[in-house]
Amino acid sequence: MATTVLDSRIFRDLFGTGAMRAVFSDEALVARYVEVEVALARAEARGGVIPEAAAREIAARASASGIDVERLKQETETVGYPVLPLVRQLAAQCGEAGRWIHWGATTQDIMDSAVVLQMRAALELVEADLAALRELLAGLARRYRDAPMAGRTHLQHALPVTFGYKAAVWLSMFDRHAARLAELRPRVLVVQFAGAAGTLASLGDKGLAVQAALARELGLGVPVITWHVARDALAEAVLFLGLVTGSLGKIALDVMLMMQNELAEAFEPFVHGRGASSTMPQKRNPISCELILAAGKAVRQHCALMLDATVQDFERATGPWHAEWIALPESFVLASGALAQAKFMLGGLIVDESRMRRNLDLTSGLIVAEAAMMALAPHLGRQEAHDVVYDACRSAAETGRSLGVVLGSLPAVTKHLSARQIEEAVDPVRYLGAAPEMVDRMLRER
Repeated sequence: MATTVLDSRIFRDLFGTGAMRAVFSDEALVARYVEVEVALARAEARGGVIPEAAAREIAARASASGIDVERLKQETETVGYPVLPLVRQLAAQCGEAGRWIHWGATTQDIMDSAVVLQMRAALELVEADLAALRELLAGLARRYRDAPMAGRTHLQHALPVTFGYKAAVWLSMFDRHAARLAELRPRVLVVQFAGAAGTLASLGDKGLAVQAALARELGLGVPVITWHVARDALAEAVLFLGLVTGSLGKIALDVMLMMQNELAEAFEPFVHGRGASSTMPQKRNPISCELILAAGKAVRQHCALMLDATVQDFERATGPWHAEWIALPESFVLASGALAQAKFMLGGLIVDESRMRRNLDLTSGLIVAEAAMMALAPHLGRQEAHDVVYDACRSAAETGRSLGVVLGSLPAVTKHLSARQIEEAVDPVRYLGAAPEMVDRMLRER
């Protein structure tokens, strides 16, 4: 029975993807547990800890598909953890060789290593989504490099920018996220094998060699020291997802605002019926944007939970570890959903350049008041030029005249600027600054 949007057959593909859910499914998790146990047997046989014949038998007979999941569920509810019940079933599967399963390991070794394997697969999915998203954003930046529009601060017209510049700013965040992902992998993708209190005491002088061999078997890194209660790396992975979904939320909020009827500058892709209202036929709601924002809020809540879970007692925690079981898989699923929505939205984004230009001219030149001030400043000084243009802006707003007309009526201005200079000063397209060149640099250096 589904109880959340993450497992609901109705909502789950709005908030996640099938590929990411598969990574964190019960079936996948049990398979990872078995994978770790089999790899441990091989590593220990290679180090002379258990018989090689036993390891071969374990590898041949241990089967995730042969696990009685209902029995595993019931026994997990009694024990509190799934590994002991799982080991019992694996031991039965492997016959005499089963006595060597889980040799020298503790429950958290198996569970942590399995989660790391899940995260490795999950991060590969995230990486692919980031790559696709970056290409979409680069395409928007390139295509609209010179498309002028109103830049806005405090939700009001500020100075002209280009839509390509805006897209390049979005792109810059995701280029940094790609770099962050590459940097965090070596810290996150490390094996956990340390025994009851993290010292590998049960394996004597062979413990570290077995740990390294297990890491090789699983294709993971070797930790410098046990991380049973040092959970910063797992927290970092979820915080990374918080950054990614935060950046997605910034894009979603921009697009959502641009979809307003009053702006009408950009729109999510048109799909018949998408964003429709049950009572208002004219509606075209920003569905992808809304879903991205909601998923990001949930991931940020899980970031707080993962940070809280880093505060653990002594050598094995009494509860914070369990919080990770909630936060980590849900964060990856929610992030995958937000990324999927962003790829859909940006892949078919409808950009209305003519409406952007009309909005740019909405204030009849007021948006380039700074340009007028800078044109006057060499003659009057910056502060006096500011005051002259400030008063001109107030007059333009109150009378409905354009800024250029008002400036052209002021002796303090016409004494120093010709009619042509005034006209050029209040032309928004002539005041884009280095925005187009910044787009070029962004595309060149990525």
